[in-house]
Amino acid sequence: MYNGIYLLSGLLLQIDQILVHQKIELLEAIIGFETNNQYEIKNSMGQKIFHAKENTDCCTRNICGPLRSFELQIKDNFDQEVIHLIRPYRCTSCCFPCCLQEMEVQAPPGNTIGYIKQDWHMFKPKFSIYDMSKTKVLSIEGPLCAISCCGDVDFDVLKSHYKSILQSQSGYR
Repeated sequence: MYNGIYLLSGLLLQIDQILVHQKIELLEAIIGFETNNQYEIKNSMGQKIFHAKENTDCCTRNICGPLRSFELQIKDNFDQEVIHLIRPYRCTSCCFPCCLQEMEVQAPPGNTIGYIKQDWHMFKPKFSIYDMSKTKVLSIEGPLCAISCCGDVDFDVLKSHYKSILQSQSGYR
């Protein structure tokens, strides 16, 4: 049996930075018709280490927009799925802190290893990472403006008690 969690943890321990690049679809760029998002996940040398593809139906993508529920398959370079993300439909507005974004993380698919939950903040994107027993292990904090059309947007990874362990100068983004 393929055990993606050991491969995944071994690979992630060897890299100092993760870059996620969304592939832009021509149809989506020209007419605004949403297609399944696809991403390339690279290390600091620009080498592709994973690729990811969203799995949603056409109506969900085009009617619900960025609030939509989705499943995301993350595969290694051998096309083996190593991570499966499941996100239900949720709000993202700071006016509705009772139903913020959350996502289940499975590795290998079918084996829940943790959760990602959005933390309420009026202006900044903030998330908490939980293990499978729902114990908070890390926090992620983005910049005041998380939108960039021509550059990287850096997110800091912090310990659960908000002391920085992985910051931009160490290469994690």
